[in-house]
Amino acid sequence: MKVLIIEDEIPAAEKLERHLKKYDPAIVIADKLASVEKAVAWLNKTENYVDLIFMDVQLTDGLSFDIFKKANLQKPVIFTTAFNEYAIEAFKGNGIDYLLKPITYAAVAGSLHKLENLRKNLGTTAPLTHLEQALQLLQKKNYKNRFMVRTGEHIHSVPATDITLFYAEDRNVFLLCENRKKYIIDYKMEELEDLLDPALFFRVNRSFMVNINSIKDVIVYSNSRLLIRLHTDCDKEIVVSRERVQEFKDWFNGV
Repeated sequence: MKVLIIEDEIPAAEKLERHLKKYDPAIVIADKLASVEKAVAWLNKTENYVDLIFMDVQLTDGLSFDIFKKANLQKPVIFTTAFNEYAIEAFKGNGIDYLLKPITYAAVAGSLHKLENLRKNLGTTAPLTHLEQALQLLQKKNYKNRFMVRTGEHIHSVPATDITLFYAEDRNVFLLCENRKKYIIDYKMEELEDLLDPALFFRVNRSFMVNINSIKDVIVYSNSRLLIRLHTDCDKEIVVSRERVQEFKDWFNGV
């Protein structure tokens, strides 16, 4: 798949490229453009072809929506921005998703899954410009905001915001609440990564996923790893794996 990135912030463009390569190393970045003018010129060249466009809403010389007025753009677009007031306008173009910055790997992966599902449901040649189709697809991917848990014969609903930690132990997955109560849930850690808001939760290693609001302290640990201390007492040692340290720092920093 060939992808065009239209983004005027170089670090954001480079980070997006890393996320795309992580999702699929076979993805080819056709180009990275920083303005409406350059994007229009590039897209109007008949020899330039892409399968997907990631497009920042606010560029150096105006809003990217102007590109649609000046270029024949028939490919799906995933919009990125630090502001949410452009959401409806985005879907009037070829928008299939709308990602708020800071953009995480989980958000990018979720958008690419949406594109794959849309193409499976509508066919690879089906138009992707219909607002209702895009909105219906987005509605299927709302982040999970509560979990049903059971204690004996009693069933409770736990808001995701009240959950300090998810962890896997002996083939079971638990959630730990702020009140130190823990419950077994019928989800795998991989499923939770797709279900939970990536701005709120981060999977620090294979066994632990933490709520950013529950982190009390982060300590530089051995072998360039990080040790996490929570506000809620926990008898688990939560260590960010080496391969996830930089991504964790970006998430923790709001990048």
